[in-house]
Amino acid sequence: MRTRPLKVALLGCGVVGSEVARIMTTHAADLAARIGAPVELAGVAVRRPGKVREGIDPKLVTTDATALVKRGDIDVVVEVIGGIEPARSLITTAFEHGASVVSANKALLAQDGAALHAAAEEHGRDLYYEAAVAGAIPLIRPLRESLAGDKVNRVLGIVNGTTNFILDKMDSTGAGYQEALDEATALGYAEADPTADVEGFDAAAKAAILAGIAFHSRVRLDDVYREGMTEVTAADFRSAKEMGCTIKLLAICERAEDGQSVTARVHPAMIPLTHPLASVRGAYNAVFVESDASGQLMFYGPGAGGAPTASAVLGDLVAVCRNRLGGATGPGESSYAALPVSGMGDVVTRYHISLDVADKPGVLAQVATVFAEHGVSIDTVRQQGKDGEASLVVVTHRASDASLSGTVEALRKLDTVRGVASIMRVEGE
Repeated sequence: MRTRPLKVALLGCGVVGSEVARIMTTHAADLAARIGAPVELAGVAVRRPGKVREGIDPKLVTTDATALVKRGDIDVVVEVIGGIEPARSLITTAFEHGASVVSANKALLAQDGAALHAAAEEHGRDLYYEAAVAGAIPLIRPLRESLAGDKVNRVLGIVNGTTNFILDKMDSTGAGYQEALDEATALGYAEADPTADVEGFDAAAKAAILAGIAFHSRVRLDDVYREGMTEVTAADFRSAKEMGCTIKLLAICERAEDGQSVTARVHPAMIPLTHPLASVRGAYNAVFVESDASGQLMFYGPGAGGAPTASAVLGDLVAVCRNRLGGATGPGESSYAALPVSGMGDVVTRYHISLDVADKPGVLAQVATVFAEHGVSIDTVRQQGKDGEASLVVVTHRASDASLSGTVEALRKLDTVRGVASIMRVEGE
């Protein structure tokens, strides 16, 4: 074993960063044995230097992150501060000064992953980011390495624990959205401002990363269709149960049937109770991968939290340190396929549409005609009426999103349609 330690700079010492530092200290001997050399925490960049950080030597703490990554003797920079800047500048500076990087920054990777990979390649350094998607669940490395010889066709998953907790609570207790959100906040699953989670921004960033790796093509955050879950109601869950389904906020990345393009999207969807993702409860994450040779694979586990995310960071740290000792680098960006990303209108799936209509003869015929005129085939219809008003629930066969949008626009113009109560896609069948 080499006796000179590999030096690690830690950018950020919050929930995840403090766990990374703790594990590096408490598991130092094991990490050294696995790597082939000891690892040393050489500096910790923070915004509030006066805060007491248990287990971290105060002499290592600095507010000058730029100076830390420029030192020249740093072997690996671990970035867990999040956001776009200064994280982007610090990572590129780290490459320029000879360090490899381990990051958990999903937003930055989804937006500028190609540029960061290019910088890493230019300087002969590693960029690893297992912790950026689904916390402790090994997902990036299996897609990037274990399935490198296979053709991945679809990645379907629950990649945000906050939203899954809320939807699971609505499903199991009949609670409304706000009530379930309040409980998630009280238990610490939701932030004071939950927008990034409940509006799908967090999941969309992860979908961009997954799609790029799975399909060997560049997919940016702007390419991902995003729809939040704030409009999901208890009534939607009742309808789902009548269909033998539940509702999940899903990240879906898939190849087109002709294989010439890909799509990436995040939105609530009904999935059958028989689908493996339907049984994912609480704040857990799970990702379902479909490929030519391997068939169907499912990855499941805690998708967030200090210790789980730190576990993924440390796994990358071990891999990067081994590469460093061997004078090599791991796999970089693979975008050779360069498949274009299609818009949401090209997505083909099933739909559940709930309409408020007048309770009188001929309404169903009018609605069915509109669906037929737009090439959307109806699978089932359920109608309930009372006091001149009625609800009409239509479940379609597979159709393009563009066709469904045209159908809904035409339905809104019918005098007999009082309103479109909800539209939800049906996946996993």
